[in-house]
Amino acid sequence: MAGSGEVHLRDDAILRVRDLVVEFPAKKKQVVHAVSGISFDIQQGETLGIVGESGCGKTTTGRAIMQLEKATGGSIELRDNDLTKSSGDQLRNLRRRMQMIFQDPVSSLNPSRRVRDIVREGLEIWGAPTGDFTEDRIAEVMDAVGLDADGVGERRPHEFSGGQCQRICIARALVMEPEVLILDEPVSALDVSVQAQILNLLEQLKQSFGLTMVFISHDLAVVKNISDRVMVMYLGKVCEVAEPDALYSGPKHPYSRALLASIPGHHLDLPPASELISGELPSPLDPPSGCRFRTRCPLATERCATEEPELRKVAVGQFVACHHAE
Repeated sequence: MAGSGEVHLRDDAILRVRDLVVEFPAKKKQVVHAVSGISFDIQQGETLGIVGESGCGKTTTGRAIMQLEKATGGSIELRDNDLTKSSGDQLRNLRRRMQMIFQDPVSSLNPSRRVRDIVREGLEIWGAPTGDFTEDRIAEVMDAVGLDADGVGERRPHEFSGGQCQRICIARALVMEPEVLILDEPVSALDVSVQAQILNLLEQLKQSFGLTMVFISHDLAVVKNISDRVMVMYLGKVCEVAEPDALYSGPKHPYSRALLASIPGHHLDLPPASELISGELPSPLDPPSGCRFRTRCPLATERCATEEPELRKVAVGQFVACHHAE
C-alpha cells in the first residue's frame, strides 16, 4: 500500500501525524478505508499542500486533524499533545489552537447572523473580554482580509459574493490566533480571478501572522504556488513528499507524473496522461493489495501486488513510495 514509513518526518515539527488510519463502517459489515496509515509533519510557518484526485482521503485527513472525524488508529500531535488520546476540556483546548476553512464559503456562514457577530463568535465562546479589545481585534482581522468592519460588519452573508464570504471565513479563523490553519479546497468553489485574489491574500496573511497551514486541493497548479512542501495522496496512502520545485520538475512516483501530465498547458517532459494512468479508481471498500496504485500503473510488476512500497529518500527533500521510482 503505497506508502508507509516515517523517513520523511523531521524533529522540529509543530504538527506531527503518525500512521493515521481513518475507517468508516459500510453496509454488509464492510469498511471504507479512507486513510490507511499515513505520516507527515509541518514545521512552524510552513505550508503543506496535500493533493490527489477525489476520493484519495485528503479531506478526511484534514478533518481527522481537527478530530471532526475520529481516527481509527495512529497519532496526531500538536506540540507533543496527542489529540487522539485527548477528550473533554483537554481536546477542546487543543482544538482552539487550530482552525479550519471549508470548501463552500457561503454555506459555511450562518445566513441569519451579521458579519461582525460571525467573526466575534469564537471570541465569545472562549470568554474573551468584551468591549474595546474584542472590537479592535475584529477590526484588525477584517482589515487584514480586505474587509472594512464599519462598512460590512452589520451586513449578512447573502449580501456578499463567494470570494467575500471566503474572506469572512478567513477572518473568523484568524481572530482565534490559530497555531495551525487547515484549508480544505478553499478556492475550488470560486471563479479563477477570485481564486488568485484569495491565494494572494493567504500568502500575505502567512507573512503577517506567521501562519502554519495545511492546504488541501486537487489543483496542482494552485498547490505549487502556495506550498513549501507537497504531499501526494492516492486511495488513502502517501505516494510522494517533496518541495514544490522538485516535485513539479522531476516527479518520481508514476501517479505524481500522471497528475502533472494532466495539467492543461504544462511544459513538462512527460508522456500524455493517458499513457501514465489507466482505468478507474478502485473502491476504498476493497483496495488493491501491495501498492494501491498498481492496478492503474504502467510500471506495475508482480512485486507491486505482493510487497508494500515504503517511502524512501530519492533526492534531497524528496521521498517516494514506489518500487520502480528510478
